[in-house]
Amino acid sequence: MALLNVNIDHVATVRQARQTDEPDPVWAAVQCELAGANGITVHLRQDRRHINDRDVKLLKQTVACKFNLEMCMAEPMVKIAEKIKPDQVTLVPENRAELTTEGGLDCVKFKKRLTDITKRLHKKGILVSTFIMPDEQQILTTAEAGCDAIELHTGPYANATKDSIVEKRLNELRDGRDIAAAAGLIVHAGHGLTYRNIGPVAAIAGLCEFNIGHSVVSRAVLVGMKQATEEMKRLIEAGN
Repeated sequence: MALLNVNIDHVATVRQARQTDEPDPVWAAVQCELAGANGITVHLRQDRRHINDRDVKLLKQTVACKFNLEMCMAEPMVKIAEKIKPDQVTLVPENRAELTTEGGLDCVKFKKRLTDITKRLHKKGILVSTFIMPDEQQILTTAEAGCDAIELHTGPYANATKDSIVEKRLNELRDGRDIAAAAGLIVHAGHGLTYRNIGPVAAIAGLCEFNIGHSVVSRAVLVGMKQATEEMKRLIEAGN
C-alpha cells in the first residue's frame, strides 16, 4: 500500500505572509497525523521563505510518523540535517528565484558531492533520497552514490493537458520505477499532485510514498487539515 506524506510548507507560507506565529505548521503536522498521514514533509529553504529552523527542530521532537526533510546540498543545510537527524532527507535542487522546485536534482553533475553527503547522513542514521526526473542516468547515479531511495518528479505528468501526453508521462514514471527497482532503490513520487490527478499515479504499482503538499493545504483552508488529509489518503488507497 502506497503511503502519504503531507508537505506542510504552505501552512508556514500563510504564517510568513504576516510575519506572525500562526498558523503553526507544527500543529498542522499533528492534524495530519491524526488523520492517518504516514509522514510529514517540509522543505527548509536557504532563504527560509516558509519553514524555518524552529519548525524543523520542533517537528523532529513531535512528529511520531516519518519526518522527511527536503533540502538542497549546500553545506549549511547538510550540517542542519546532521544535527536535527530527521528520518529521511530528500535532496532537491534549489533556485532562490523559483516559486516551487523546478526540475530534478542533477545527480550526474554533482555525483561526488551527492556521494559525500549520503555517506555523512548515513553515519547519522538518516535515509537519503533524491528528487529527480525519471531519467535512467539520474536514477542509476543515485544508486551508485549510495542513496536509499528516489522521488520521481511528477510535475510533467501533473502539467500535461492532452491524454496522449498524460499517458506518455505515466509510462516514463513506470519506466523510472522499473530502473530504480532493479538498482535496489525505494521509489517515491511527488510534485504537482492533486485530488484530481492522483488516481492514475497511485495506480502505478511499486510507488511506495507520495509527497503532496500544496493541494492538501489548499483543501485544508476550506475543510480543515484533518479532512483534507483523510480525503487524499482515501484517493491513494483507492488507486492501489
